[in-house]
Amino acid sequence: MRFATLPLFTAVLAPFAVSAIPMRRGTDNSTALVLRELPRLRLPVPIPGIDDPSEFAFVLEQLEAGFYSQALSKFQASDFISAGFSSANIAIEELTVISTDESSHVSAIEEILIAFGETPLTSCQFDFSSVLTDVSTMATVARVVENVGVGAYLGAAHLIQDPRVLTAAASIVTIEARHQTILNIFQGGSAIPQSFDIPLLPQEVLAIAGSFISGCDLGVTPNPALSVTNTGSITVGTLLEFSSSAINGSTDNFHCQMLAGGMPFSISLPIGQCIVPAGINGPVAVWVTSDDQPLNGGAVDRISNAIVAGPLMAFIDTQPETLSSLVRADSNSTAITTTVSLAQAELDRPCH
Repeated sequence: MRFATLPLFTAVLAPFAVSAIPMRRGTDNSTALVLRELPRLRLPVPIPGIDDPSEFAFVLEQLEAGFYSQALSKFQASDFISAGFSSANIAIEELTVISTDESSHVSAIEEILIAFGETPLTSCQFDFSSVLTDVSTMATVARVVENVGVGAYLGAAHLIQDPRVLTAAASIVTIEARHQTILNIFQGGSAIPQSFDIPLLPQEVLAIAGSFISGCDLGVTPNPALSVTNTGSITVGTLLEFSSSAINGSTDNFHCQMLAGGMPFSISLPIGQCIVPAGINGPVAVWVTSDDQPLNGGAVDRISNAIVAGPLMAFIDTQPETLSSLVRADSNSTAITTTVSLAQAELDRPCH
C-alpha cells in the first residue's frame, strides 16, 4: 500500500542515518551522491565542470515531484482523451502513483538530511509552463524526466563506498525504472526497450533538465544544452540537425555522438552526417563533440574536454508493442522523441 512507502524507506536508511549523525561534515559524503538527494557532497575525484555538487541531488528529486504535481493539477480527463489515451482513468491513476512515489522520496530523504545535520535546499523554483501545454508534450517530458532520473543514479553509483547506502539507493532506482516503463508505454515505445540503461554525470543531467530550475545554486556547471531542429517526423535514416548556444560558428571537425544503453562506446559521426541508425530501439543520448573520438559508455571514464554540448535524451521507437496501442490509440511507432529544449516542444509530440 502506498502509505507504507515512507516509513519503510526511512527504516531501510535508519542504520545509515544514525551512524552518520556523529560524523563530521564531509566525512565519506561521496557515498551518498547516488541518492541524488544528499547535498553538500564532496566528490572523491575531481570532475570537470563541477565545482561543488552540494545541493544538486536533493533538487532533482524535488524537480520530479513538482513536475507531476503541476501536471496533474493542470490536465483534466478530457485532455487525456484528446491526446489519444483509451482511458483517462488509466493515465491519471498511473501518473498519480508516480507523483506519490516521488513525493515520498523527497520526504524520506529530507529526514535523512536532517539526521546528517544538513539543511535541505528548498529555495529552488521549477517552471514547467513551456512543456505543460498539452498532454502529449507533458507525457513526452515525463518520459525524459524518468530516464534522466535513472541515468543520474547510475552515473553516481561509482562514488558509493558504503554498502548500506548502495542498498538504499537501489531501492529508489528500481522504482524510478518502473516509472520509466509506464511512460515508455504511454508514448508508444517498447515497455523495456534495452537490456541496460544509460548512466549520466551531473553536468549531463543538467544539460537536459537545468532549464527547468532557477533561484538556487546547485554547485554544478552544466554542459551546454543541445536540441534538434528537424521538423516533421524523425525516423531511422533521418539526418539530425542541431541547435545550441555552444554551436555558434564553424562546425568543421564537429561530430555527433550517439549512445544507447549497453554500448561500450558511442557511435561517432561527422555532424553533417549524423543519421539516425538502424538497430536502435529506445532511449539514446546524443552529444556534439569537437573531435571524432567516441565517448565511453560508462560514466566513470566518460569525462572529455571535447564535449561541445549535450547530451539531449532521445527515444527512437522502432519496435512497437501491442501493449502501447491498448493504452493509447495514437501511440507512435517510429519517431524520435527528444528532450524538450524548450522551444522545440512541438517536435516532441507523437507524429502521425
